[in-house]
Amino acid sequence: MVILGIDPGIAIMGFGVIEYKGNQFKTIDYGAVTTDAKEIIPIRLKKIYEGLEDIIAKHNPSVMAIEELFFNKNAKTALLVGHARGVAILAAANKDIPIFEYTPLQVKQGVVGYGRADKKQIQIMTKTLLNLKSVPKPDDVADALAVAICHAHSGVFEGLFKMK
Repeated sequence: MVILGIDPGIAIMGFGVIEYKGNQFKTIDYGAVTTDAKEIIPIRLKKIYEGLEDIIAKHNPSVMAIEELFFNKNAKTALLVGHARGVAILAAANKDIPIFEYTPLQVKQGVVGYGRADKKQIQIMTKTLLNLKSVPKPDDVADALAVAICHAHSGVFEGLFKMK
């Protein structure tokens, strides 16, 4: 199974592509689709969509796992991230890729086994599980890989997280 993990964002959309086979992880690709804050929102969303289209075409993922939005104190920021998240979902839906969503708590549990793990613990475990030389930067990229790992670990419960 090839999993595309997404950490949604308008300025930085982290992505991670991993293969999970026989309880083993293989890192295929990771990085970020970035946009310039000086550009208008429609152009930024278009760049995110086109970037994800390229990633999907290149790696042909079996599924996409995306982090759910958590409530943000700044409504404008939450709305913009929601727009970017919608664009990511659309990119996968247009290619008939099943989409699964996970809360930050579920990602922590799926990667570290503890829902109150801090960011550093998640990053170290992500690096370890994927046998990487260092923690991917920026944090959004490491978070996207963690979302992909979480989906791999969801196993028989994955149906509970499928976007409906």
